[in-house]
Amino acid sequence: MIPAAARATAAGLCAILVGIGIARFAYTPLLPALIGAGWFPPSAAAYLGAANLIGYLAGAMAARRIARVTSATAVLRMSMAVSALSCFACAAPVSFAWYFAWRFLAGFAGGGLVALAAPTVLPLVAPGRRGLASGAIFTGVGIGIVAAGTLVPFLLRDGPAAAWIALGAASSALTAWAWFAWPGSGPVAPPPPVRRAAPAMRPLYLAYALNAVGLVPHMVFLVDFVARGLGQGVEVGARYWVLYGVGALCGPILAGHAGDRIGFGPALRWAFAIQAGLVGLVAAVPTTPVLLVSSLVVGAFTPGIVPLVLGRTRELLPGDPVGQGAGWSVATTAFAVGQAAAAYGLSWLFAATGDHRLLFGLGAAALLAALAVELAAGRRT
Repeated sequence: MIPAAARATAAGLCAILVGIGIARFAYTPLLPALIGAGWFPPSAAAYLGAANLIGYLAGAMAARRIARVTSATAVLRMSMAVSALSCFACAAPVSFAWYFAWRFLAGFAGGGLVALAAPTVLPLVAPGRRGLASGAIFTGVGIGIVAAGTLVPFLLRDGPAAAWIALGAASSALTAWAWFAWPGSGPVAPPPPVRRAAPAMRPLYLAYALNAVGLVPHMVFLVDFVARGLGQGVEVGARYWVLYGVGALCGPILAGHAGDRIGFGPALRWAFAIQAGLVGLVAAVPTTPVLLVSSLVVGAFTPGIVPLVLGRTRELLPGDPVGQGAGWSVATTAFAVGQAAAAYGLSWLFAATGDHRLLFGLGAAALLAALAVELAAGRRT
């Protein structure tokens, strides 16, 4: 019989795969097909992508409040079900409002899954293996990116509707498997006031939000930079996206293991420094070797930063599982705010300047700021 901790960890992986890996990242390779099939004009399709980020922010903020009334397990189950249902709903281009609502709901469910999956699972895992377990949970992001980059083009041979239905069927199967694998839990109690711990967490919230800003150039503009900015074409850009996904597949486990070995504070600082260097190199010298290494490593840190921040939260709030859950929820919200703000802000800046390198330079600056915040907080601690 599979141990409860392993079963729950697998359920967490399925949750992140369904809510983020499929419901969010499958939209990227589907986007040209939706435009090509005449479902939506390019401007409307871009707003539909933004709807998911807005929903993610709302879901991250609301997840614990909803869990206090029901339970974390109930929220996780319903969020996976909504993510799967959104795929089926997107197979029918009823109207822009219909699509916007379902993309928003998919983002809302994804935010809830990120906020609650790991805190629900990790209490079952031995302390020395929690970094590895949280890394395993967030490999769902990388699995989704790789699957989206490789399988969606084949699914699109029968049209966007068939691709969405196939994604919905896969999400439904994963939801059904995870349904009874979650640990039982009652309503989430409101966190007690922990006045001494709150100041220690604030720099982490800020650094995590700045890290989200630094990731947006790769997440949103990498393929376009290679395809149009460097004139190498869409096919070459897509290859870098798949490489980005391969990094995302490996990153969480490697990052979580590093946190277990050297401590999550030092691992987090190394993560900020490495990301800043590689994002900055893309802005300065976007040669093929730089793009290859940067796509792979920044892809690894896109989900890999999550177990590091989760582990750092546990270090800053030792022996306080309720406070850790609340702190992680706030951190997830901070990341969502940084991500949404950067996506809109950098998109506006790019529309005004058309300069890809400027976007990557600003991303590197945000990551350097995150490193400075964490170093300063570490010295105070």
